[in-house]
Amino acid sequence: MRIIHDARSAEHDPELFFRRGSLIPHPERADRYRVLRDAAAAAGHRITEAPDRGLGPIRAVHDAGYLDLLSTVWERRTEIAGVGDEILTGHFARPHMHRAPTGLLGRLGLHLADTSTPIRAGTWEAVYGSAQAAIGGADCALDEGHAYALCRPPGHHAYADSAGGFCFLNNAAIAAERLFAATGGRVAILDIDVHHGNGTQGIFYARADVLTVSVHADPADYFPFFAGYADETGFGEGTGHNRNRPLPHGSGDGPWLDAIGEALAEIAAARPAALVVALGLNASEDDPIGVLRVTGAGFGQAARMIASAGLRTLLVQEGGYLCDALPRNLVTFLGAFDAVRNGV
Repeated sequence: MRIIHDARSAEHDPELFFRRGSLIPHPERADRYRVLRDAAAAAGHRITEAPDRGLGPIRAVHDAGYLDLLSTVWERRTEIAGVGDEILTGHFARPHMHRAPTGLLGRLGLHLADTSTPIRAGTWEAVYGSAQAAIGGADCALDEGHAYALCRPPGHHAYADSAGGFCFLNNAAIAAERLFAATGGRVAILDIDVHHGNGTQGIFYARADVLTVSVHADPADYFPFFAGYADETGFGEGTGHNRNRPLPHGSGDGPWLDAIGEALAEIAAARPAALVVALGLNASEDDPIGVLRVTGAGFGQAARMIASAGLRTLLVQEGGYLCDALPRNLVTFLGAFDAVRNGV
């Protein structure tokens, strides 16, 4: 399989994360990119540096003011007294607040959802490079039938105008928009990360030309908490074009694969021109912050099911955090997908 990546992905490397009242080592570290890249290379997959397609495909999804903030905030850091190696805010906008401030701390609170997405030296370069991997992966999937975009930092919690949940730019959405523009046909997104793809849902919630389906852990007591429920089915023209399948915490291979099978049946009925898979590996039983119990064999079976759909498919890396099983599960998934597509 062709692996599209961008070496700038490692330039964002946060150190600490404020979680449940404590500072812990940040789970979304640059080593994730290196571990996944090296595992794919060792397994014999073709590693290709993403071409730089510029800001156009990113602007097709994301708000201009938000992009301006992300791309300039580090250079503007002296506007915040006492800033250190990371820029964050503790002041976040709520739905009933109605004025956009001009100061940098307030702007950060307008465009950041939580404290998991600090801005550091290299953050913009990393998230821009991650998006370029998604764009290049979409082009490659059109040319070769399928590809894997090694996107890091991940993206599916990023809305058009806000970051959150370790995500800054929504790589899966950018790729889907790229595929839609290229094919003129409907695109489907299947998200199998342990967390609901709330940003992706939000971006396409009122659209009928992109079908979004997410299989994830029940958010009633798990991130992202405020979205990912079964009754969220779209709005306006998008009504009926968003589907969520929340699973009880502790669910293993059987329920997870059943939900993916149901999602694939819905996708087949929609007859899309292309499929984007938001490939979170954090449904693993070994993931340090996951709550599902999917085995390596389960990932292999999911890959075979998705590959058997026969669609032009881009796999976009989402979550999956550092543990011994992380690279094994990636190699298992890619190998199983390739085996079906190559008729092995």
